[in-house]
Amino acid sequence: MNEFKVVTKEICKLPSFFSPILFQKIDVNGAGFVTRDAFVDYWVNDNLLTVDIATQIFTIMKQPNNVFLTQDDFKPILRELLATHPGLEFLQSTPEFQERYAETVIYRIFYYINRAGNGQLTLRELKRGNLIAAMQHADEEEDINKVLRYFSYEHFYVIYCKFWELDTDHDFLIDKENLIRYGNHALTYRIVDRIFSQVPRKFTSTVEGKMGYEDFVYFILAEEDKSSEPSLEYWFKCVDLDGNGVITRNEMQFFYEEQLHRMECMAQEPVVFEDILCQIIDMIKPENESFVTIRDLKGGKLSGSVFNILFNLNKFMAFETRDPFLIRQERENPTLTEWDRFAHREYIRLSMEEDVEEASNGSAEVWDESLEAPF
Repeated sequence: MNEFKVVTKEICKLPSFFSPILFQKIDVNGAGFVTRDAFVDYWVNDNLLTVDIATQIFTIMKQPNNVFLTQDDFKPILRELLATHPGLEFLQSTPEFQERYAETVIYRIFYYINRAGNGQLTLRELKRGNLIAAMQHADEEEDINKVLRYFSYEHFYVIYCKFWELDTDHDFLIDKENLIRYGNHALTYRIVDRIFSQVPRKFTSTVEGKMGYEDFVYFILAEEDKSSEPSLEYWFKCVDLDGNGVITRNEMQFFYEEQLHRMECMAQEPVVFEDILCQIIDMIKPENESFVTIRDLKGGKLSGSVFNILFNLNKFMAFETRDPFLIRQERENPTLTEWDRFAHREYIRLSMEEDVEEASNGSAEVWDESLEAPF
């Protein structure tokens, strides 16, 4: 198995963490060794020599009778990544964290790549996504945090800590009241109700009225990067109350009413819905001005901000008073996504909080801003 890594990397040109799974595909009888002939037989006779890398990876990972990949198919390669990647070595002593990291990476992959959202990742989806490039990057890069797509440990840490902060009784489930506290009470009750009605995505949690960790990963990715297609689809389903594929003026007004009420509570200058509607139409420029379709949203740069206007007061306010420093940052680093920027900021904040707690030896109470409601 150890000697086989060179074959995987040099001859097959695959990421080294594919070595055990490829070895097992060839060593069907579990003899513990692979002959040259057996390798050639598998690689050449199964036509893997002539196909592209996506097809090779898809064929090696999937179960023999399936025409798609499941989440379980990703577990062996993540096990190997965790066992061999220098940037993940420090997790060796905490198997529970290793498991959570692997889960989170898999959920992120399926969130972005499995566009059908059915847990069955097809070859076409794999080819269209950027996963193969991310896998190759993870194999070459010693600092796993530089692999922003899917594999960054810092990104996992932020997601997990956010979940842990909300899951006050630590039963690994979150209810509506927990989620209302997200992002310093950023979201309206109405949108949280829609998330828990499971319209944007059916929960994997089997407990009535609670979301599990996987459901939360989908939520936080959708919430913190509203410019991505999966996010636009997620929130579109939330706002499209009657599920007819268009968002009408009345549906927008239903969500905005609560925002308006919150502005009044905070003594903010309230912006009437008519003005907001004009602003939204200007931002999206929909084909038909009497309603908005998902196609309209996918074509616009400011589409994510429309959802913030409707149900995230903190981000709406930030959008209205755009920070020139942040705008400059975005221009300087256009390759970073909204998610990358959020995860970076949060990781720094969480690290600082940890340092403060360590400095106080846990004796002094550290005031937690995130638990305070803004109104």
